[in-house]
Amino acid sequence: MQKIDHTKEFSYLYKQPKNKVCLVDVPQMQFLMIDGEKDPNQNPDYSDAVSALYSVAYKIKFAVKNSSLSINYKVMPLEGLWWADDMSEFSLQDRSNWKWTMMIMQPDFITSDMVNEAKEQVKTKKATPKLEDVRIAQYTEGPCMQIFHQGPYGEGERDTIQRLHDRISIEGLRLHGKHHEIYFNSPQKTAPENLKTIIRQPVIRAEE
Repeated sequence: MQKIDHTKEFSYLYKQPKNKVCLVDVPQMQFLMIDGEKDPNQNPDYSDAVSALYSVAYKIKFAVKNSSLSINYKVMPLEGLWWADDMSEFSLQDRSNWKWTMMIMQPDFITSDMVNEAKEQVKTKKATPKLEDVRIAQYTEGPCMQIFHQGPYGEGERDTIQRLHDRISIEGLRLHGKHHEIYFNSPQKTAPENLKTIIRQPVIRAEE
């Protein structure tokens, strides 16, 4: 049986060195995605969305493992894109205008038919709110700067995000696109001070 671990294949994207800000070029990849809005801590749709996303991701993984493909691949970390329609109003203090897309990276050989079949299988096993909102899509970020953060989310990330943004400015770049976070453990199972996150920000040259 073939084994695949995309965190190793794309180690430059998913194994960010501590105490370092890195410039990376993120290629087009495909993800399971689900969209939502407003403060995730105040919106029950958020937990339903994440649950649906994981249910489909694991159903696909085991279907592929037990199929003629016979591939055992690692389910990738949960990722989140966070933004506001007016990014000048996007802040950690007021999340009422936030929009978000939660996503899990998928191997290239996963198709929309596989996703639809997985959703049908999940549906027969248990009631899963937001299941029909899960989709598969391509996403490309291109040049980004990223930094490792250990500790709480939200306000706890303030200093780390500021350090990232300061470095972007020093390098003659500016923010472009959606704030991106990659989560390596669960806040339901991990103490806040031990949460591990990569914070990523797409960038362009300041003069562009």
